[in-house]
Amino acid sequence: MTDPFSERFEQSLAPTELTETLNAFFDLHYYPHFEVVSRRPRHTLLTYEKHLRHTLGPLAWSQLTPVALNAWLRRQMKLGLENTTINKHIDMLNRLLRTSRDWEVIPDGVRAPRYLRRLPTGDYRQRFMSSEEIQRLLVACGEINHPFLQLFIRFLLLTGARKGEARTARWRDIDTGAAVWRVPRSKNDRSRRIMLSAAAMAVLEETRDRARSLELPVDPPSFVFTNPRTMTCYGSFHIAYYKARDMAGLADVRIHDLRHTYASLLINNGVTLYEVQELLGHCSPAMTQRYAHLLPNRLHQRTEIVGRIVDSKIT
Repeated sequence: MTDPFSERFEQSLAPTELTETLNAFFDLHYYPHFEVVSRRPRHTLLTYEKHLRHTLGPLAWSQLTPVALNAWLRRQMKLGLENTTINKHIDMLNRLLRTSRDWEVIPDGVRAPRYLRRLPTGDYRQRFMSSEEIQRLLVACGEINHPFLQLFIRFLLLTGARKGEARTARWRDIDTGAAVWRVPRSKNDRSRRIMLSAAAMAVLEETRDRARSLELPVDPPSFVFTNPRTMTCYGSFHIAYYKARDMAGLADVRIHDLRHTYASLLINNGVTLYEVQELLGHCSPAMTQRYAHLLPNRLHQRTEIVGRIVDSKIT
């Protein structure tokens, strides 16, 4: 029986004319590698098939000129796509071009294609919920016919976790003694620890009780939020969440805004940006800096410290 992997490996070692186009490079080199190292290779494949396969894909490296790349960019814009969406496609294209350079795929004598600049998107969208809005949302979640929606939303608000981290959490990841949740693999492909407050631990205990009442497993390998129909983790909470937020009159609040709200509550109550960075699991301070605008009132208060010291010296 022929081994498809062996065939693909042999093709990847074939003469360079087999990788003279972007499509060939993607099919024989980039995607087979990405398929192994990435958690979501299918998303990359679908994006490439829809936005690059039949446009830039058939071109040889020498044809990937600034004119061709910008023509592709204009086509993306004419399709009516949002700038944020187009930027994701630009990022993917730039990764392909960068990898082709790193792997020395581009033939000798051919100038390496230039990277495209991202489109302007305006200010980063942030939505912070007030205490009253939080209560309205939680009440609405409790009225939706879903066994875990309110518990899931409360857990996100109390931990600042990403929805995917909470959705795929298992009981074995929770250290109840230390009140620490160990996420095996976060968005940046690294493990991280999430400190759990007493309130977050109480939500987990309620979730365990709810699971038992539904005769769902709560042993270490089981998911914290187990879908009673599939007996595995939920694929999404969005449908139930959209019903709850609309009921609460909060149609503009995304699930990810719960994470923003967690950060804003911390900062407005005296927690430093460095501590927020640690609690959110940001790998770079620049990612946390987007919340810096929440600090002006506290910074103004800090200036009074110097004022009191200086004035105390005047006789």
